[in-house]
Amino acid sequence: MTRSSRTPVVKWVLLVLIAFSLVLPLAWMALSGFKRDIDVLKSPFELLPQVWQWRNYTAMFHDGQYMTAIGLTMLGALIFTALSLVVNSMSAYVFARLDFGLKRYFWVFCIMPMFVPGMSILITSFVVVSKLHMLNTLAVLIIPGVAAAAQMFFMRQFFLAMPVAVEDAARIDGCSRWKIFLRIFVPNSAAVFVVVGITSYMAYWNAYVWPILTISNPKLQQIMPVLANFLDDRGPQYGQLMAASTLAALPTIALLLVFQRYIVAGVRLSGIK
Repeated sequence: MTRSSRTPVVKWVLLVLIAFSLVLPLAWMALSGFKRDIDVLKSPFELLPQVWQWRNYTAMFHDGQYMTAIGLTMLGALIFTALSLVVNSMSAYVFARLDFGLKRYFWVFCIMPMFVPGMSILITSFVVVSKLHMLNTLAVLIIPGVAAAAQMFFMRQFFLAMPVAVEDAARIDGCSRWKIFLRIFVPNSAAVFVVVGITSYMAYWNAYVWPILTISNPKLQQIMPVLANFLDDRGPQYGQLMAASTLAALPTIALLLVFQRYIVAGVRLSGIK
C-alpha cells in the first residue's frame, strides 16, 4: 500500500474515532436512563443496563413539574431566539452599511460586553431587573440577553463582506434601506442566521445561574434548575436524572441535525474579515 493510498484510510480511522468519542457520552446518558440508581455510577464501567428500568423514562412524562419546565423553556427559547435574530441582525446592518456621526465610538461601546465576564456583572444585573420589577417573569429570562455583542459582531462581519454593488443597484431601483435589508441581506444570510439562532437557543436552554437567581416561582422554573433537583430535593435519583437529561437534550440534538448543513457553512464564514 502506497503512502497516498494510506492517507484516506488514516483519515477515516481518525474521523471514526472522533465520532465515537463524541457519541459515546450521549449513548451512555441515554442508556443510563434505563438503569437502576446503584448501577449508573457502578465500577467497573458498564454501558448496557443489567436490569432495564423503563419507568425512569415513563415517570418523566407523568412528572408535572418536569413537563411544565420543558414547555416553558421551549417557549422562552423560541421567543428569545426570534428577538435575538431581529435585534442583532438589524444592529449589525446599521453598523455595517450606514454612516452616521460617532459610529466608531458607538460600535466600540456595543462590543465592549464581549470582553466582560458575565459573572462579574451578575449582581448588578440582578439589581437592575429587580428595580424594574421583572423578577419571577418570563421577561427577565429573555430581555436582558437579547442584544449580544458576539452575535452582533459575527453578523456585521458577514454583512461587510456582501458586495456593495448589489446594494447600490437596489437603491437606484428605489429600494429603501429597510427593503434592502429584508430582500437582499436577510435572504442571502441564511447560514449566519441559523448559526446565531442556534447559539441563542442553546444559550437560553442551557442557562442555569440566571434562572436560579431571578426565578423563585415553581411554576416558572426552567429545565436546568429542575434537572438539578434530581440530586437535591429528590435525592440521588441518578436513573431518572439520566432519563430527564436525555429527553431534555433531544430538542437541541434534533435542531442540530436539521440545520447541520447551515452550521457547517457558518463555521466556514467565521473567518470573514
